[in-house]
Amino acid sequence: MSDPALGLLMLTLIVVVIMMGFATAFTLMGLGMFFGFIAFYDPSQNWTHNKVFELMVQRTYGAMTNDVLISIPLFVLMGYVMERGALVDKMFYSIQLAFRRLPASLAVATLIVCTFWGIASGLVGAVVVLMGVIAFSPMLRAGYDVKLASGVITAGGTLGILIPPSVMIIVYAAVAGQSVVKLYAAAMLPGFFLAFLYLVYIVGWAMINPKIAPPLPEEQTRVNVPEWIRNFATLYSPNLFVGLFKALLSPAKAKMLQIDGKPMGYGAIVQNFLISLVPFLLTAGTLATVWWYVVIHQQPGAASEAIEGLQQLGSAVEPKELSPAEKGPDAQFYIWFAISAAVMAAWTVRSYLRMDGERFEVLKLLTSSVMPLGILTVVVLGVILFGITTATESAGVGAAGAFILAFHARTLNWTRTKEAVFLTAKTTAMVCWLFVGSALFSAVFAILGGQALLESWVLSLNMTPLQFMILSQAIIFLLGWPLEWTEIIIIFVPIFLPMLKHFNIDPILWGTLVFVNLQAAFLSPPVAMSAFYLKGVAPKHVTLNQIFAGMMPYMLIVILCMVIMYLWPGMTLWLPNYLYAS
Repeated sequence: MSDPALGLLMLTLIVVVIMMGFATAFTLMGLGMFFGFIAFYDPSQNWTHNKVFELMVQRTYGAMTNDVLISIPLFVLMGYVMERGALVDKMFYSIQLAFRRLPASLAVATLIVCTFWGIASGLVGAVVVLMGVIAFSPMLRAGYDVKLASGVITAGGTLGILIPPSVMIIVYAAVAGQSVVKLYAAAMLPGFFLAFLYLVYIVGWAMINPKIAPPLPEEQTRVNVPEWIRNFATLYSPNLFVGLFKALLSPAKAKMLQIDGKPMGYGAIVQNFLISLVPFLLTAGTLATVWWYVVIHQQPGAASEAIEGLQQLGSAVEPKELSPAEKGPDAQFYIWFAISAAVMAAWTVRSYLRMDGERFEVLKLLTSSVMPLGILTVVVLGVILFGITTATESAGVGAAGAFILAFHARTLNWTRTKEAVFLTAKTTAMVCWLFVGSALFSAVFAILGGQALLESWVLSLNMTPLQFMILSQAIIFLLGWPLEWTEIIIIFVPIFLPMLKHFNIDPILWGTLVFVNLQAAFLSPPVAMSAFYLKGVAPKHVTLNQIFAGMMPYMLIVILCMVIMYLWPGMTLWLPNYLYAS
């Protein structure tokens, strides 16, 4: 048997053995050692001098010294602290009240919480199980179709591995030798766009067929307005923003009211007035940050640099090509900024014109439940994307912030802290051993000639870049049915990476398409882990086939998203090119 044939046998065996249920990391190392021993075998030397043992040590040391992997345990710890801290219950209730007028409001709230919580934790299993406990039974009791309820939880729960900070993106960055921050920037817009497509599908299906998501009864959409808000509106104004502003100037009548059995002091007036300013602060803060970064912060300093060295008189000086950030904003930026500012200003004005007691109470619930986690997430992503910290330092900030939020909510005790740390160590060890096994497996596969054989076969087909893109993504999509994303990223993605240069395909764009593609790995039977996670906490009458049926439409949405990403590559590449083109 020729060496390339051994390589192909090696690749076939890894799929078969993994499907038989053996541990992926140790299967990779075992096959790598066995076939590596054959590849390096020299009859003139003792078997203990076989070079495969040196290769094993080198690959293990390489994984241990990989700086990219340092951020994984910190991001995983952040996710487990969030999950063990049980901070999501109040968030789901407040978001459900905020969208109570929308068709399929419970499903919409579930998707938003899954997306938001997935960003914060990055743990698919934790998000699916948690939302299955919190949202699945309420949707079924409200008369929602089982397929709708199961599909939104399983599909929404997988978004955590796509939208940064994501462990999957870090793993791909280490395998492909790409920048983590560029991949984070590239995956940002496609991740939220995929969540938007899910939202459009849910609302559209509920509007076409209202029976799958009946309107909620009045008692479930009623906002419990505290007594002091009703009395305050009577004393000052039905509009709480106007009333609180008046109370700041003349607090005498407000001090006669009681909040939770205590007289309303001036500090309580100021606190509630600041809460009423949240819509304005969000709008103004977002617009100001964008304007500062694009217009003020990015200065074309490279154009004004002095040219060093002697220049011949009369000779032309080649101007240095500026990056998009150094060139400054073009006219389109100002047009889109003006349109966005007008839309956000209209939304803000509308919010204040309609701020009655119910809406103010919902705003208070959203502020107390969503804003702390939202601020932490924005900070963690912002410091990475703007180059303030590295991914590892940002992961440390996120882990520390998760502890602070959990301790502030008084939901994290010593037992839960130990569980979070233990699970973090377990997950990190699994990822590191996967890297060791993958590095050994890939090296032996290349030494046997398997990589060269596959490359020569693909190049002999004379495919266009589009055809290669479709072929590679179709293979990854099919591999997602029997395998998980870890095996695909670790084993099969390295086979395609060397071919990207030949077809002139950007590894950032291709990798981001893989990230979206691997959403299907959690939604495709027979190894659809999201379905099994949900089945573990679902009522007994919900069958696995019903959950599978609910997930199928979202796989089509994933394919649609990939098509749009390829037709419009700017959605993926614009942000990393703008931030890091220099």
